[in-house]
Parts: sequence; C-alpha cells; structure tokens
Amino acid sequence: MTPYTALVLLVAAERLAELRTARRNTAWSRRHGATEHGRGHYPVMVLLHTALLAGCLAETAWADRPFLPALGWPALLLALAAQALRWWCVGTLGPRWNTRVLVVPGLPLVATGPYRVLNHPNYLAVVAEGVALPLVHTAWLTAAGFTLLNLPLLAVRLRCENAALRAAPAAVPDRAPAPSGTAP
Repeated sequence: MTPYTALVLLVAAERLAELRTARRNTAWSRRHGATEHGRGHYPVMVLLHTALLAGCLAETAWADRPFLPALGWPALLLALAAQALRWWCVGTLGPRWNTRVLVVPGLPLVATGPYRVLNHPNYLAVVAEGVALPLVHTAWLTAAGFTLLNLPLLAVRLRCENAALRAAPAAVPDRAPAPSGTAP
C-alpha cells in the first residue's frame, strides 16, 4: 500500500466517523424536535464525496500519476488543515452538527469558533479538501471534476441551509452561521 493510498483510506475512515457522529446527532436533534430540509440533494452529496475518494485512488493508479513534492507537500498541508477546520466545526456545533440539514427549533444560532468569522466554515473545508486531497498525488482530473460538480451542489446546499435558518423559530443574530450541521 502506498502512503497516498493509506492517506485516502484514512480520510475514508474519517468520513465513516463523521457518519457515526451524524447518526448520533440526528437522534439528538430529532428528540429535540428538529425538522429536516433538503433531503433530495443529500444522496447526491454522499455520492459525490464517495466519488472524490474513489477518484483519488483510481486516477493515481490508472493514469500513473506521480507524487510531485512541490505540489504534493503543500496539498497535503492544505488537506490536513481542511480536516482540522472540519473537526473544529464539529466540536463547535456539538450535538447540532450533522451531515443533513436539521434545525432544532428555539436554539440560538452558533456564532462561536469558526462561525465567528464565516457563516459556513465547513464548506471552506470541503472545497479545500476537494482540491487538495487529489493534488497530493497529482490527481488533477479528480480535483477538477469534484470541484466542478461540487459547485452547483454547494449552491443548492447553501440555499437550503440559509432558507432553513430563516424559517427556524429562534433568536437569530445579525449573521446566519450554519444550522444544525454541514456536509461531510
């Protein structure tokens, strides 16, 4: 197994940990009266994020992509920073974080941690990782393909989350940070 394959498999394991966390948080949110928004785009999002990981491995193997240190090391640092930002989001939102758009009525919006600076910091992590993880091993087709497919999906997701937040019966601060969660 190459170090890059191990990296991608570690990211896959991290995704499974996210899904376990999301499942637990979904139960918490539902117990607290959460409503779900955007069910229709969720399977597409899961498929695209799975395809990112598969594409990383397939492209490097089939196209014989080399590791280029001048590209690979900075891309690795960016991919790791994206993971750190993602888990900062998870920790900040606590049981409200989810891969689905679930809004618990009556809870104030989160404006701490990375949400002090950005409304949807997890999506910065998604975009950065979608470019960086494939480029660790020069999988530029995967990076470009994921990015091009993710942009319209991200637009749908952001509209969905923002609409869910506007509809939520809660004390809303002047800015609108993420609802109960953000995408993997």
